[in-house]
Amino acid sequence: MEKRVCFDFEIEFSNGGGIQGQEFRLDIEGDDISDDALADYIVRDMRLLMVGTVRILNKRIIEEPHKRRVE
Repeated sequence: MEKRVCFDFEIEFSNGGGIQGQEFRLDIEGDDISDDALADYIVRDMRLLMVGTVRILNKRIIEEPHKRRVE
């Protein structure tokens, strides 16, 4: 079975403001992903700029089919 990570996150921008996500899910390769790697993945995938702090909360790995297909 394929794995996904389900988590909450908070991102603060260096120029003010921020965004939050709850129960966000992403496909992962393997059985785990570090918080730092997950933060980098979110920032890159959402094409965010001027990111200050990223906090990963309530992370858990779940077995679920991947939603994105590699082309």
